[in-house]
Amino acid sequence: MSKTGRNDACPCGSGKKYKHCCGHLQAVPPASRFDQVMALAQEHHNAGRVPQAQALYRQILDAEPDHPDALHSLGVIAYQTGNNEIAAELIGRAVQFSPSGAKYSNLGLVLQAQGKPDAAVASYRKAILHQPDHAVAHNNLGNALADLGNLDESVAHYRRALQLQPDFAVAHNNLGVRLKDQGRLHEAIECYRRALSLKPDFAEAYGNLLFHYSFNTSLDPREYLALARGWELACVPAQERQRAREKMFRRAPLADRRLKIGYVSGDYRQHAVSYFIEQLFVCHDRARVELFAYSNTGTGDAVTARLQALADHWVSVVGTPDADVLERIESDKIDVLIDLSGHTLHDRLGVFARRAAPVQASYLGYFASTGLTEMDYWIGDEDLAPMEMDAHFCEKVWRLPRAWVAYRALNDAPRPDWQPCLDGSVWLGSFNNLGKLTAQTLALWAKVLKALPQGKLLLKTKALADAGNRQRILDAMFAHGIAPNRIELQRESSWVDYMAAYNRLDVALDPVGAHCGGTTTCDALWMGVPIIHALGDRTTSRFTASMLSAIGHPEWIAGSEAEYIEKVVSLACDVELRRTLRSRQRERMACSPLCDARDLATALENAYFEMFDRWHKGPGRHSSRSAEMS
Repeated sequence: MSKTGRNDACPCGSGKKYKHCCGHLQAVPPASRFDQVMALAQEHHNAGRVPQAQALYRQILDAEPDHPDALHSLGVIAYQTGNNEIAAELIGRAVQFSPSGAKYSNLGLVLQAQGKPDAAVASYRKAILHQPDHAVAHNNLGNALADLGNLDESVAHYRRALQLQPDFAVAHNNLGVRLKDQGRLHEAIECYRRALSLKPDFAEAYGNLLFHYSFNTSLDPREYLALARGWELACVPAQERQRAREKMFRRAPLADRRLKIGYVSGDYRQHAVSYFIEQLFVCHDRARVELFAYSNTGTGDAVTARLQALADHWVSVVGTPDADVLERIESDKIDVLIDLSGHTLHDRLGVFARRAAPVQASYLGYFASTGLTEMDYWIGDEDLAPMEMDAHFCEKVWRLPRAWVAYRALNDAPRPDWQPCLDGSVWLGSFNNLGKLTAQTLALWAKVLKALPQGKLLLKTKALADAGNRQRILDAMFAHGIAPNRIELQRESSWVDYMAAYNRLDVALDPVGAHCGGTTTCDALWMGVPIIHALGDRTTSRFTASMLSAIGHPEWIAGSEAEYIEKVVSLACDVELRRTLRSRQRERMACSPLCDARDLATALENAYFEMFDRWHKGPGRHSSRSAEMS
């Protein structure tokens, strides 16, 4: 997922980064008999001395419980540390006593973090009514509108923010994210580059640039790797990188203890990563491993609660500086630290770049090299990353002896209930996010439809709630000679309806080029839909190949676009074959390695043990031969 900006200099003008100031939260100058105390408190706050600032704000509130600026500032701190309920109450009270554009904008941020985008939009609009030239409020309103699927209006507010403040790096970054959501990848990349020209160490914009180049085949994988290597040079100070290279660790041998594994993620919530990681947490053998989960997830949900219950140790690192997270992981004496985010939303790659554990690896959440000197391994499988792709990574590629993921068998999913259309129509489709439906993909699907006159195309995804996005898809396909009456566009619905919609598809189409399906591939297969995939030249375009091999259908993998078209048409015209496939596919998949989470957990544990053993026995710069307990 792309990262909407929070790592820029604070818009309040202090010059501090958000973690030392107020992020998108604009400071409100003190205006009361407590001016001097407020000024000192804000000085502490801006310098990152949060306990001292909190003590002074509370001192003011002890004497004047309704002091709006102290309430607001305590709310800012609560928001920054993930305490959104407290933040909403404090900033809500501040707005009652002293409404302003900045306070309404900040309240909107908190409401958005609580998963209340409609309320957030209303608060941002009040902020703009109070202060029409409030660039930060326009930026934040853009974020909330995007959450509601109103991408065109979202983009308009980012552009308004940039009219008001052309050097607003965060708004340039966020505009890029939304243009990507509209499939306008080249424009998105230009936005990230503009943000970086204004702020070269803007880690989120740099990460977004890397992430979105994975959607864009214009960059050769080796060029991508060179760009990825530059992230730490731009975003991690040289002295800290040098300190990481010189670090030494001491760990006791494993004969009398469990291996300590730490998983770091910003996606411990309803998210594709957690969809795969939850059953891994269930299946890890606690006689062999001790499981630590470091969560950078601000607002939790039911998935968060389940994951927290499954971990031996749950550590929230939301709002915590990298140095403090590093110290915590070191004190936990983690043996193998696993990154589940890569260059995506809420990552903590800064911690990995500073070397928090003797063995560090990237898994699941990011499908290209992180570019980090201190990332030892990238975990995949032979189908996902064959040996000829080793040069695409700075990490050592560790290939599991099986598919690199396991899909959780969804027994509460609707039963496959497909029937061929009585009028002879053949429905092709994809429920992937719009960012994957690149110009190359749409052009190929238009060729498929031309080769299959009875074919129709069904697309379903969140971004299609936006009228502008729907029109762009129709216009693009019309330019390729495909009439609008052959295309149906649906917005995202409930999970049950989403799964049931697969019953309408005869054949699923995997996006081509740089980024194919992942979770959507598994969902389609579970609903019995055959899917045609074009094998790509990078890991991001090979997820589906690994999954199809795992369920025993390598014949659905095409080696070229021409073969892709041929395979789709052949399946579409063979109704009896598809009838047989649909009746057996779920049962066959349930018994395949793709649904065997316990086997995956064992394979990963074996990999972690071997990685640790290599470190412990080796003379590398991060190793210590001593078996002494530390």
